[in-house]
Amino acid sequence: MEIKVLASGSSGNAYRISDGTTSLLLDAGIPLKAIQVGCGFKVSQIKGCFVTHNHQDHSKAAKGLMKLGVDIYTSKGTIDACGLIGHRAHPLKELQEITVGTFKVLPFDVQHDAPEPLGFLFTSEETKEKLLYFTDTYYIKYRFQGLTHIMAECNYDKETLQRSIDAGYIPIELVPRLMKSHMSLEHFLDLLKANDLHQVRQIYLLHLSNNNSDEQRFKEEVQKLTGAEVYIC
Repeated sequence: MEIKVLASGSSGNAYRISDGTTSLLLDAGIPLKAIQVGCGFKVSQIKGCFVTHNHQDHSKAAKGLMKLGVDIYTSKGTIDACGLIGHRAHPLKELQEITVGTFKVLPFDVQHDAPEPLGFLFTSEETKEKLLYFTDTYYIKYRFQGLTHIMAECNYDKETLQRSIDAGYIPIELVPRLMKSHMSLEHFLDLLKANDLHQVRQIYLLHLSNNNSDEQRFKEEVQKLTGAEVYIC
C-alpha cells in the first residue's frame, strides 16, 4: 500500500492511497491546485475521493474534483451540506460495502458534530491489505480484523490539553466540543487494544493539534503498544 500525505491538520486534510492498480483520495480539504500538485498533475488517474464529512478542512476541493471528472463518495448528509450535485456525487450508507477499482470499501458511522460523518475500511483485492481510515471522531464503536495499515486522528492528550487550558491557549468553553468531536491519545490507545493488530505494519497519526499534542510521546506510546512503524502527519 502506497500512502502519500498531501496535508493533515485543522488547516486541511487530504491523502492519496494506491495498491499499485487503483489510486484513491481520502478527503479533499485543501485547495484543488494543491491536490493537483500532490498528485503530480495526474488527478485523472484518481478513481474516486472518499470524504469523511462536510467541514471545509475535509471537503474544500470536492466540487472542483467533480468538475475534473473525479467521483466523490460520501454520506448523503455530507453531499447535501456541501451542495454536491450531479452524477459524480455517490451517496454511501454506513455498513454497506461498495467496490471502486480494486478496493472494497466499507463506510462506517463515527461521532462528530457534522451531518452523517463516516470512516472507511479499504480492502485491496490486489494486495489483500486492509487500511482503516478515520478522523474527527472521539470514539469508534466497531472492531476490525486483519488490518495492515491504520490512518487515524490522534488530536490531543489529556495532560497536554490541561496545560494548554492553564496557559490560556484554549478557552475552557471550547473543551467540551473538542472532547466530543476529536480522538484523544488515550481513546486511540484503547481502540488499538480492542482490535486485531497482529498484521498491522504502519500507523499514521493524523490531525494532531498544534497546542494540545506531543508528537514524540504520541509516536513512542503507539510504537510501544503495537510494534508497528508509526508516522506523525
